[in-house]
Amino acid sequence: MILPFLIIIPLLAAFLITLISGEKDNWAIVLSILAVISLLALSIFSFFTTGNDTFIYEMSGWKIPLTICLVQDAFSTFMLVIVNLIALTSLMFSVSYIKHYSGTWKYYALFMLMITGMNGVIATGDIFNLFVFMEIALFSAYALVAFGGKAEEYEAAFKYAIMGSISSTLILMGIGILYATTSTLTMANIAAILPTKDPRIMYWVGAIFLAGFGLKSAVMPFHAWLPDAHSSAPAPISAMLSGVLIKALGIYVIIRFFFNVLGAPQIFLTLFMILGSISIIVASYLALGQWDLKRLLAYSSISQIGFILLGLGIGTKLAILGAVFHIFNHAIFKSLLFYNSGSVEMALGTRDLRKMGNLKDAMPVTSTTSMIASLSVAGLPPFNGFFSKLIIIIAAVQASHVGYAIIAVIGSLLTLAYFMKVQRYGFRGNDIIEKPEVSISTGMKSAMIILAILCIVSSALIIPGIREVTLDPVVSVIMNKTGYIYEVLGR
Repeated sequence: MILPFLIIIPLLAAFLITLISGEKDNWAIVLSILAVISLLALSIFSFFTTGNDTFIYEMSGWKIPLTICLVQDAFSTFMLVIVNLIALTSLMFSVSYIKHYSGTWKYYALFMLMITGMNGVIATGDIFNLFVFMEIALFSAYALVAFGGKAEEYEAAFKYAIMGSISSTLILMGIGILYATTSTLTMANIAAILPTKDPRIMYWVGAIFLAGFGLKSAVMPFHAWLPDAHSSAPAPISAMLSGVLIKALGIYVIIRFFFNVLGAPQIFLTLFMILGSISIIVASYLALGQWDLKRLLAYSSISQIGFILLGLGIGTKLAILGAVFHIFNHAIFKSLLFYNSGSVEMALGTRDLRKMGNLKDAMPVTSTTSMIASLSVAGLPPFNGFFSKLIIIIAAVQASHVGYAIIAVIGSLLTLAYFMKVQRYGFRGNDIIEKPEVSISTGMKSAMIILAILCIVSSALIIPGIREVTLDPVVSVIMNKTGYIYEVLGR
């Protein structure tokens, strides 16, 4: 069983970094990269060997529901691949980028703890264990947001911690209600027992979890912490926060709980569509008014999460396919855009689009990859974002939600508008930049190139034949609302 190693390896790496690094930051870099390469290899192997099967690891001699279990299915392994892929590129970007900070070995230790928490949230089948891993990831994220030591970073981290504490309190309250009602913390057992109880309990817990995990995923109106936190953090951490953290701690748990545990009640699907639509439109308008590049990207993340939530709310097989595909796509192009912003800030010393210029000659890799990422997030063919958004729009029309389809189209046009602004002022402006003050390292360029290539080639995931072995098994896990119970309990 591979799942335990996906938690043990980053936790052990974090411990070893704090034990032996000290002033020797190179040890921290080597240990982190080796650990994440191992995690990515194990995740990819698990994904392609799991298929439509489900594997359970019981962490003691006891059996479910008396033990903590780990659940390996297509959905969990798909999310593990995304988390560890972005983690690897973030580490590649960090090696040079983070050197101008002090105490960099602490950065890598916190980074590995954050990965431990995310992998644990995704792998666990126990809802309290999920809460524990979530807190591990969050406390690491709070520290990483404030890692630069500037006043604005401390302020952003404090705001993030306050909002995170509120959401965690709500989630812990919901877990307490579930345990008092079902006398178990295993999610499959909760799913089996809860329908026999008063239905009002399900609605109350669902509402509490929607608010709690809605805060984690920064869905409007639960988004207030994200623009400050994601814009203040170091660029590779911004990529991790927007690319994977809000999905692992927010969207993944929302899908797992509301679909596999509660059975996707229609009232919550309707709320998903409403909140998703609000996020798409309002966040896009807020992004249009931004001149700080990282802040614009932060609002864009809220908007793109809205597309995912809209697809989940529509609830058809095609819509969920689009949502799942957009989870992957958003991780790729948004992480790339934050790398681009970090490269520009490092080279020019500014994030203000009005103070940038024509970077095509001075920073050709950054300029080219930013164009690819901008076209991807705006949903232009043949880039990956086009296909996931198109699938969601078609699914909305097929499900007779024409109004929501129109909202998705408007959101895509607004996204194109504010990324045209990014390209016009930030990368192809009137001021010719001859040579940047700081050169961009090979590792930073490599991370951007890898994700830019994925923005193009990952479009192939929807091709029949490829889709059946990549996306379809994930959709089947989500759509099979009662299958999760039988796969975990009825082995």
